[in-house]
Amino acid sequence: MQASLFGPEPVELPDATLDYFPEAYDRAQADELLAQLMTQLHWRQDRICLYGKKVNIPRLQAWYGDSSANYRYSGLTMQPRPWLPVLEAIKLRCERLADCRFNSVLANLYRDGNDAMGWHSDDEPELGSRPVIASVSFGAERGFDLRHKKTGQKVRLPLAHGSVLIMRGDTQKCWQHGMARTKKITSPRVNLTFRWIHSVE
Repeated sequence: MQASLFGPEPVELPDATLDYFPEAYDRAQADELLAQLMTQLHWRQDRICLYGKKVNIPRLQAWYGDSSANYRYSGLTMQPRPWLPVLEAIKLRCERLADCRFNSVLANLYRDGNDAMGWHSDDEPELGSRPVIASVSFGAERGFDLRHKKTGQKVRLPLAHGSVLIMRGDTQKCWQHGMARTKKITSPRVNLTFRWIHSVE
């Protein structure tokens, strides 16, 4: 499957390196991939430790990758399922756009605007000091919020259906990101974040 390569559109933020491809996939391709991801991935409702309590994550998720790509965050250890053809195809596209390799992907299914993600940085030791992360969006357009850790500056980027956002450099070191709840969204969104997991002793 060929994907169109409009962009990238650089996102100018201090202490961050972001490239946004708003039409990495055209509408027909994005619709097809969304349908495949919704039905083929092994979605599950995980629980994490938040302020000392176990709570349900407000979205569904799945973890795929190379057999060694174990990932830990918020007291949750995720062991990867083997790659699916649809994920491998998207991974290859992201590797081309980002000019680097990925060995894993975290998939999040936001069923509607009630599903969300709190403020955080992807700065776990397994990701290294300056990780490259490719974030692919299919489905409902949602606002991707960023907040500078020192200055408090906030920015909202609308991530379109079929888009890819590449984050690299000091982005995770200097910024947090999240996705707020909204009553305006009633349809689902699937987000894939491709990354490289390093072995940590």
